[in-house]
Amino acid sequence: MHIVGHFRTITRHRHEVIKNCYRAGILFQGLVHDLSKYMPAEFIVGAIYYQGNRSPNEGEREAYGYSKAWMHHKGRNKHHFEYWTDYDSVTRKMSPVRMPYRYIVEMFCDRVAASKIYMGSDYHNGAPLAYFRNGKKNRLIHPETAAILEKLLVMLSEKGEEYTFGYIRYTLNKEKDKRV
Repeated sequence: MHIVGHFRTITRHRHEVIKNCYRAGILFQGLVHDLSKYMPAEFIVGAIYYQGNRSPNEGEREAYGYSKAWMHHKGRNKHHFEYWTDYDSVTRKMSPVRMPYRYIVEMFCDRVAASKIYMGSDYHNGAPLAYFRNGKKNRLIHPETAAILEKLLVMLSEKGEEYTFGYIRYTLNKEKDKRV
């Protein structure tokens, strides 16, 4: 069991997300980001399957064919598109629901932070986009949510963090104005 390594990794990740959320204009979301990772249902599994270069949920998935820790996590954290699924009474299937913009922004902040933590010195601004595109065909995500996230990741890749976080702050304020 790798308690210290896992604790350090998830804490470094949270701090990176907090920094990104601050830059994006959603500081409170950053402060409460991924607190469920410190709960026993997620933390113990994380310490058991800790590897340092990928999610411990992958190790649990390899061992059992599924990850109880991931199911716990995605059901409590609205910045994961997997949280945003519901039963569609017309199709009678589980279907993706469009995410509110502020959670798409937090998901963007999370993906950038995860890429930095797991890739270390190999990180570059195109890495989160490459990761997103690599799993694109296997994802059950609302098309509008995917399009917005990909737009932000392309922007990051082409124009950098300063420009992209500025754009996010601007568009986030426009989204808030729509709700008033």
